[in-house]
Amino acid sequence: MSTPTPEPPPSNPAQAVLAGLLNLSCLGLGYVLLKQWVLAAVCWLATAVLLLVALPADVDGVSSGVLVGYGVFLLVAEVDGARRGLRAPLALGGGGGASAGAGARRLALPLVLGLVLLAVPVGGSVAYGAARDEAMEQSLLARLAGADEQVTSVEGQSFAGAEASYRKALAVYQELGTKHAGSRAGRLVPDRLTDYYASVSAPYAGKKFCEAVPGLQHLRALPETVDRALLDGLTGKADEPLAHSWYECGVGALAGAGTEAAAGDHLNALLSTFPDSSYAKKVEPTVREGLRSRSAAIAAGSTDACAAALELERFRTTVDLLPKATFAAVSRDADKEIQKGDFACGVEQYQDKEYSKAVQTMTEYAKEHPDSPQAGHARSIAIAAEIADETPAAGKRLPSATAPGGPRMVMVVSNDGPGEVELLYTGPVTGRVTLKACGSCTAYQPSLRLGAPKLKVCSGPSSKYPKATLELPAGDYHFLQKRSGTTSSLSAADKSSTAKIEPGYSYTNCLYVTRGYGFGL
Repeated sequence: MSTPTPEPPPSNPAQAVLAGLLNLSCLGLGYVLLKQWVLAAVCWLATAVLLLVALPADVDGVSSGVLVGYGVFLLVAEVDGARRGLRAPLALGGGGGASAGAGARRLALPLVLGLVLLAVPVGGSVAYGAARDEAMEQSLLARLAGADEQVTSVEGQSFAGAEASYRKALAVYQELGTKHAGSRAGRLVPDRLTDYYASVSAPYAGKKFCEAVPGLQHLRALPETVDRALLDGLTGKADEPLAHSWYECGVGALAGAGTEAAAGDHLNALLSTFPDSSYAKKVEPTVREGLRSRSAAIAAGSTDACAAALELERFRTTVDLLPKATFAAVSRDADKEIQKGDFACGVEQYQDKEYSKAVQTMTEYAKEHPDSPQAGHARSIAIAAEIADETPAAGKRLPSATAPGGPRMVMVVSNDGPGEVELLYTGPVTGRVTLKACGSCTAYQPSLRLGAPKLKVCSGPSSKYPKATLELPAGDYHFLQKRSGTTSSLSAADKSSTAKIEPGYSYTNCLYVTRGYGFGL
């Protein structure tokens, strides 16, 4: 007789739903209900691993692979729990008929509990999301603080030395203000950019105009690199300070506080960038006033005419760097004043007994300004300075700009020497003559013997010697002869002499060479 096979428990859908829902709680409670302790432990372990990976919450959150894997695990647990709970013999269940209805009622409370427990993973997800968002906010605030620290650390430095730090901070501000505009850090960016402006423009606030220029140029260009919505009131704010700085720095360099090129660069930048600004309109009047004041110093007999002339040269160099259409007339006027300054410098050098410098200055003046009314006077001063460099007594008086009136006396000068000779003279009039070499003449050999006869120079036929005739007003003269083809170093006595020209007389002067002793006059 065969043993009858027991019939399986009747299916209980409510019980299956309950087990599945309880497993979705992430705590394996469906398996606990079914007394499947091993499977419940697996659920607990999976949830513990997830918590270890996810906590504490950070900016990056949990990787998508982990979340997908855990989600699949929960779905598998739900389906398996529902499958196992469909026919599980639980005290909560019941048979058909009235007993089935009573079992369903007994399952109602656990079903509600299962639904409530679903709030655990949902609430956990929400809480985790909030924690992750806060972590992101703190990370963005930390980045903002780092950018603030970079700005603060370079305050007081020149913009050139601090530019790298400023630009790094600016890049952070730009990113926070655009990509994270809704964050707490992003909402603080406009205020930080206001502080950034104040830091970069600090030299201008301190009236360090030349130092301020690079930073102000950077600030003026901010709308090209930073979202304009973040530049609350800063767009265009650097224009006037930059124009002011260019003006002050350019004018300062024009006055000698910088190089000519620096003055030209700053003023040209002002005129081209802000041509209608009040500072641009002040450039031409300021330049003209600079020329007037420098010219006045020359006209008034400056105590340092050479320095004033040099300053005029620097001034003209700067003016020539400015737009010619506007400043051509100023440049021409500066040339005229430089000419006056160069002449005054040569006179000053002569009067200060700097004779070699006076020779150079006045010689160059006569070459550069041959049509100047003072060119002849400059040549006279150069000649007198050359004589005075050998005979200081010749430099007691500045040669006159005009020749005196009255009679002139004749002086015939002859060259009884082998080389060409130049004779310089200064007195009531100043000049120079050049005599050609005497081809048949030689140097004289003086005798050291006591009672030896005096040398007889220029004793040959008159036609033998190259000659020049001078017509000199009466007065005291200093002479200096310079003979070509000699290399000996000669004393002033050997090269120079003095003569007194008196009215009613004529004079002869023979220039010769003595062997071993120098020149004779």
